[in-house]
Amino acid sequence: MSVRQAKTSADAAVAPGDARRPEAARGSGGPADGNGLRPGSGPAAAPSGNGGHAPTRSRSSRDPAAVRGFIERFTAQLTQAGFPRTPARIFVALLTSDSSTLTAAELADLLQTSAASVSGGVRYLLQVGLIGADGEPGSRRQHYWMSEQVWQDIVRLRDRQFTRWAAEMEEGVRVLGPDSPAGVRMAETVRYFEFISAEMAGLLARWDSRRQAADSG
Repeated sequence: MSVRQAKTSADAAVAPGDARRPEAARGSGGPADGNGLRPGSGPAAAPSGNGGHAPTRSRSSRDPAAVRGFIERFTAQLTQAGFPRTPARIFVALLTSDSSTLTAAELADLLQTSAASVSGGVRYLLQVGLIGADGEPGSRRQHYWMSEQVWQDIVRLRDRQFTRWAAEMEEGVRVLGPDSPAGVRMAETVRYFEFISAEMAGLLARWDSRRQAADSG
């Protein structure tokens, strides 16, 4: 299978741009929750990945300082992996939101940062396809939301990145010569990426089946 065919099979699953939005982000018309920082400010959390059962811990019982501490610790993990810090903080903040959706003002409040910082961070996340944004009727306010399957989206993004690299490496093999030591190494890398891409669609499909079985159990 060529690297381009592998890309097609991997992209047969839902792409980040077609992310599955949390129910609370669909036409809510109201502000999202702020992790207990603004009690009563947002809609009820949508059932997601828990079979429709209520959360084991209510927003009002959470310690805002503990939530911020978790955000900063997980952000540090992401930045060590190469994720820009401000987008990482916003990404983790959305992970901690029951509704997976927050406005810019709520993000600034939760992260205790400036509106300009939030604006730059959400722009990056929108560009790479990790979040979406919806306007509020009659208002300029944007609601930023995260897919219910964001980690699968991240895997697909990385898979497409590998596919692009492999396509360039195929040209490198031609330029260097397939029998040269560098060309042989590069050709093996292309085969590795093709293998990963070919396996990825099936892997994600198996995970979807397991998740759906758990949700219905």
